[in-house]
Amino acid sequence: MTDKSYNNWSSMTDKSLIEVIGKFVQHHRLKQNRSQTNVANAAGISRSTLSLLERGEKINLSSLLQVLRVLDLLYVLDAFKVTQEISPVQYAKIQKKQRQRARNSSIDMVNEDPIEW
Repeated sequence: MTDKSYNNWSSMTDKSLIEVIGKFVQHHRLKQNRSQTNVANAAGISRSTLSLLERGEKINLSSLLQVLRVLDLLYVLDAFKVTQEISPVQYAKIQKKQRQRARNSSIDMVNEDPIEW
């Protein structure tokens, strides 16, 4: 279910997406051998709200989050994490500031001992 190539999410209707989420919740609830009543009570929602979620009906987002928390599924929210990305222009500026080669300065030459043949 976590394979991104499994579904073409953008071509799915909202109803289909909600059904996928409901099946995901139901699958994990059953895998944990928990009843709807047990999960609903732990999440602080009604059993009928959990039933609506699992059937692919519209529910409140906070109810979904509560259910995900109870089922220890909040890791799915990693997909929403925003990371700082560096733009190509910023990267080029950083690269330009980095030293590309060493200089052979006259100061270095004075401090060296003369080579005797």
